[in-house]
Amino acid sequence: MKQLTILFVACASVTFAQPVNKHITEANVARVIKTLAADDMMGRSATRPEHIDKAAAFIEKEFKTIGLIPLQGLKGFRQEFKKDMIAPQTLEVVINGQKIAPENTLLVSENTTINLTKHAGVIVIPYDTAIKNTRQYLLSKAFNLTRDTATAFVLVAPEFKENFKELKGYFGKRFTSGRKTNKIFVLGVTSVLNYAVTATQKIEPITMSNVAGMIPGKTKPDEYVVFSGHYDHIGIRPAIAGDSIANGADDDASGTTAVIELARYFKKIKNNNRTLIFVAFTAEEIGGYGSRYFSEQLNPDQVVAMFNIEMIGKPSKWGQNSAFITGYERSDFGEILQKNLKGTPFQFHPDPYPQQNLFYRSDNATLARLGVPAHTISTDEIDIDKFYHTVNDEVETLNMANITATIRAIALSSQSIVAGTETPKRIDKSTVR
Repeated sequence: MKQLTILFVACASVTFAQPVNKHITEANVARVIKTLAADDMMGRSATRPEHIDKAAAFIEKEFKTIGLIPLQGLKGFRQEFKKDMIAPQTLEVVINGQKIAPENTLLVSENTTINLTKHAGVIVIPYDTAIKNTRQYLLSKAFNLTRDTATAFVLVAPEFKENFKELKGYFGKRFTSGRKTNKIFVLGVTSVLNYAVTATQKIEPITMSNVAGMIPGKTKPDEYVVFSGHYDHIGIRPAIAGDSIANGADDDASGTTAVIELARYFKKIKNNNRTLIFVAFTAEEIGGYGSRYFSEQLNPDQVVAMFNIEMIGKPSKWGQNSAFITGYERSDFGEILQKNLKGTPFQFHPDPYPQQNLFYRSDNATLARLGVPAHTISTDEIDIDKFYHTVNDEVETLNMANITATIRAIALSSQSIVAGTETPKRIDKSTVR
C-alpha cells in the first residue's frame, strides 16, 4: 500500500494526488466493507426486507454523515418503491404413482393455484462428464427455461443434487414478472408416464429501497454524473461447512463501499460543477429492479455519465492498478478516464470477458438502453472466480489495497466529467438490446 501511495504522489499532479490519498483511505474502506459484509447483514437479500434494511440504514447514516442531500422530491435518502413477491405455500408432485420428496421438487410459476394432470411436456437436463462447472451449467439452463412460456416438467439428472439446492434457493421466493407459465423441476426422475401436481402460492407486495444522495453542481446543476453500486446480495443459501450466509463482500459490498467513499471524497474537495448522484441499488441480483425504478425518476438526457462499480475486491487479470470497463467500445467514456490518469500506474482496459455479457448483467444496462454513457467498472476474474455467488464471498478473500487503489483511480479519472469540461459520447440506443 505504501508503494501505491508513493506512485500516485510522485506521478500524478500534486493537486489531485494528495487529496485522493488523504480522503480515500484503506482504513475507511475496510471499515465500510466489513460492516456491509458482516454476518449480521444476513446476506442482504432484496426479497427479505427484515435482512436488507440494516444495510440500507447503514448506508443512509454514511450519506448523512458525509453531508449529502436527498434527491429532489425525497425527504430522506431512501428511494422507495413496491414490488409483488410470490412465495410457495404448498406443493405436491406425484409422478408415475410415486410422491416426489419435497427437496427434489421446485415449482416456477406465477399462478396462485396449480392443478396439473395433463398437457405438460417433458424437458431433460442430462449430466455430462464434460461439464466443467455443473453449478453454472444448471443455473443457466434453468433460467433460460423459465423464460419459455410452455408448461413442462424439467427432469434434472441426480448428479446435480447439490446444485439443485441452490436452484431452489433462487426460485423459492421471487418477484412476479407477468409470465403465467408452469415449470416443474424434478431431481432424479428419468421419465414421466403420468402425473399430478397440486400447489398454492401467495402474492404480497413488499417495499424496496434504493439509497441515494447527491451533491448539487455549482455551475451545471442540471447535468448529472451518477456513481452507483448494488447493495443487495443473495441472502441465505444451503449451508457449506456450517455457513449459510452469502455475505457478498465482493459482490457488491466492494462497489457500494466505493460509492460511499467517492461521495466522501467529492464532498470534501468541492470541485463538482455538475450534480453528483450517489446511489446504492437494491434488487440487482434478481432482475435489476432498483436501477429500473431509479431510471424512471429522472430525465436520462440530463445524465452525462454513469460510473457503475461492481466487484473490485481482488486484482484483475492484469494485476493490481488495473480494472476493466464493460461496453468500452460503445462510447469514449474509457478513453476519457484513461486520459485523466496520465502519469499514474493505473490502467483501464476493455472488458476481457465478452462471452459473459457483463455489460447487460449489472445496473448500468438500464440507463445505457436510454442512451446514457453508462458503464460498469470491475476487476473480477469472473471466469475463474470460485467465490462468486457462494457463501464464501467473505471479507477475508478481498484485497483492501486493490479496492482502495481502484476507488482512487475512479476519483481521479472522473475529474474532467465531474468538473463539466468533458462529456462522454452518448450510447446509440439502437445497439443496446
